[in-house]
Amino acid sequence: MGVQEISKKEYTARINRVMDYIGQHLDENIDLSTMAEIAAFSPYHFHRIFSYLVNETPNNFVSRLRLEKAAQFLQNSPDSSISDIAFRCGFVNVSSFSRAFKQYFGLSAKAFRLQNKAIFIKDGIRYSKNGKIISKIGKNDQPVNGQLCSVELKQILIMETKIEVKQMPAFKLIYCRHMGAFDKIGQAYEKLFKWAGARGLAGPGTKTITVYHDDPAITQVDKVRQDASIIVDDEVMVEGEIGKSSLPAGKYAVGHFELKETEFEKAWNTMCAWFTESGYQPGDGCTYELYHNHYSDQAEHRYIVDICIPVKPL
Repeated sequence: MGVQEISKKEYTARINRVMDYIGQHLDENIDLSTMAEIAAFSPYHFHRIFSYLVNETPNNFVSRLRLEKAAQFLQNSPDSSISDIAFRCGFVNVSSFSRAFKQYFGLSAKAFRLQNKAIFIKDGIRYSKNGKIISKIGKNDQPVNGQLCSVELKQILIMETKIEVKQMPAFKLIYCRHMGAFDKIGQAYEKLFKWAGARGLAGPGTKTITVYHDDPAITQVDKVRQDASIIVDDEVMVEGEIGKSSLPAGKYAVGHFELKETEFEKAWNTMCAWFTESGYQPGDGCTYELYHNHYSDQAEHRYIVDICIPVKPL
């Protein structure tokens, strides 16, 4: 491994640690010096390195995560006031939150909350439960296809499967982070298995998990963070692009699927539709896919996977 590759992996690891810290402390003051200290760079060099690797400045990254988290709360926590949500997401006052929210989403927090929530996704277009097109960050509303009614939409996008609410255990993970298009995460898994296999941490029975840190109905796809992860039993010393994390035990909505590579969007739509009639709402924490096989081991090349979404009562 050359010096250039070693350096890139080390820099990526340091920036990942900063991202993890930000995600866990959005309700606190996060200044440049704190982020730089976590990355073990001077503030000047950290700002330049973060901006280069993430393609946005540290302050913009923090602000975007806060606004997108607020948008999730507005949709999923109807009993929380806008002011409570603003403070919960690290804004010092409601007026600054309101200005930033409207500038980013193009409408006020109150108007955003009154919108129908995006439930289905097809060809990059977001639909509400009744088949209405929902706008998305960076995209304008697209012309409605008059031939596509809500009944037809459900037939196209909903799968028959068993979904149940159950207690899931905690998991210790090692991961390689991917940001961007969902179908490119295989590259992160390749890096992870190469590293883990050389250290005896991966084999035929290894269970994998893809952890999602962002909601693609709110966050632009090119900025959605996904962790290609392996479940481990013990603490592991990680290095370079390989990090370690954990998922807490808790109550999750779990849908069991056997999917072709092209059917994941349909499975997630099925989970979202289930919520609308379940008596539950999404809870705090990350959603994840728990894989029970490698698709090449299955005759029809299907993924056997549980989609797990944290829940809380309505």
